[in-house]
Amino acid sequence: MDDLASIRRVADHFDLPLSTLHYWERRGLITPQRRFSHRYYDTDQIYRIALIRLWRTTGQMSLNEIAEVLSGRAEAPDWRDTVTARLSAIEAQMAQLDTARGYLRELLTCPQGDALERCGGFRAQVALPAEDHRCRPRH
Repeated sequence: MDDLASIRRVADHFDLPLSTLHYWERRGLITPQRRFSHRYYDTDQIYRIALIRLWRTTGQMSLNEIAEVLSGRAEAPDWRDTVTARLSAIEAQMAQLDTARGYLRELLTCPQGDALERCGGFRAQVALPAEDHRCRPRH
């Protein structure tokens, strides 16, 4: 067991609950070695756990997506398609966040006080609906 790490050591190292590692095992994402009914992980499995944790937190991948990427099965979709789709979703989210940041920065510099909907910079960025002639006030 020189090159093996106990489940507790791995869980503590990655700040994961033991139940998460058990669940990932049930999902087929990781495969511990068993010694006297205790789970141990070799170096490759520890790196796999690191990948899964990274993908869950920073890559925002679902466990189904991770399973597709890690499966290596011929009948599974190409893992590159899954990664490309996730990358596209992240880029779209980044664009939305960038837009939100711009609006919020504009509101912070608004001289209108509490009437934020009157901020000129904000108004310049918002498209209004086309004029409806039927609702025009009569003079």
